[in-house]
Amino acid sequence: MISWQWPWMFALLPLPWLLRRLLPPASAVTQAVRVPFFDRLRQLQLRFGQRGGTQWRNVALAALCWCALLAAAARPVRIGDPVPLPQAGRDLMLAVDISVSMREQDMVIGNRAVARIDAVKAVVGDFIARRIGDRFGLILFGQQGYLQTPLTLDTRTVRQHLFEAQLGFAGNATAIGDAIGLAVKRLRQRPEQSRVLILLTDGANTAGTEPRQVADVAAAARIRIHTVVIGAAAPTDDFFGFARRARMASELDEATLRYIALATGGQYFRARDPRELAQIYRKLDELEPLPEQVVYRPEQSLFHWPLALALGGSVALFLLQWRGSARGPVAP
Repeated sequence: MISWQWPWMFALLPLPWLLRRLLPPASAVTQAVRVPFFDRLRQLQLRFGQRGGTQWRNVALAALCWCALLAAAARPVRIGDPVPLPQAGRDLMLAVDISVSMREQDMVIGNRAVARIDAVKAVVGDFIARRIGDRFGLILFGQQGYLQTPLTLDTRTVRQHLFEAQLGFAGNATAIGDAIGLAVKRLRQRPEQSRVLILLTDGANTAGTEPRQVADVAAAARIRIHTVVIGAAAPTDDFFGFARRARMASELDEATLRYIALATGGQYFRARDPRELAQIYRKLDELEPLPEQVVYRPEQSLFHWPLALALGGSVALFLLQWRGSARGPVAP
């Protein structure tokens, strides 16, 4: 698309015509010389001098030069297609529980019972894929926590590392406090408004540092922590369903996980099935929105083209005038 930065320059288009009509003709006071054969010279000039076609050609060429000059002065630019600017999104650290309890098959996807970790990989993988512009880091924790992926814009690698996570690799216990402490260490130097940790677990802290103490440190560092608990109340196909329900309730420390979220300005969520888990991560999209996309249109200046046309037309007009004057009067 062509745009004009100073379009008002075209208002000067009729200026030469107005000057010719409004200004008086130039007069020069010179001594008169009587030439006896002046009438004869005048007839020769009209007959063999400037012809009407040549005169109109020069006028048209001069008008073209004037229009080209105005077009160059109006600063034409070509505006390209919108190009999105890279945006610095949030720094999202994901802490995922890979203790052996995540092997529990109480999640149903497509009428088929799957392990909790499989549901987490599917839902969290989609969450990572749609967060374009955010930096993601991945912490995997069991009896101890370790940084699997540092903060990066390479979401493809983060998803790959999440899908490759193996249960029990970090031990059989659950060190929630250690995972939070590792996230605090990685996030505290990041911009204040973008420090976010999403902690996902299915149980209570059974190893490492006390989570409430580490949560207070995270709150002091202005790091928001959203806690997500995954796990059904009890498997429906278990003959000892009531016994397992009681065991799972005792293993889940909701009070501590709620405290972590409340103390740091985050929210606590409970996912009993994959549908609820997907809803939670859609809610997290709303709580931690991506920055508005900013685009720009590249501009290419084009004023040199009409300026070159005006220069070429001026040279052609000069050559035509010089050629006509060099010819001189033609004898009858």
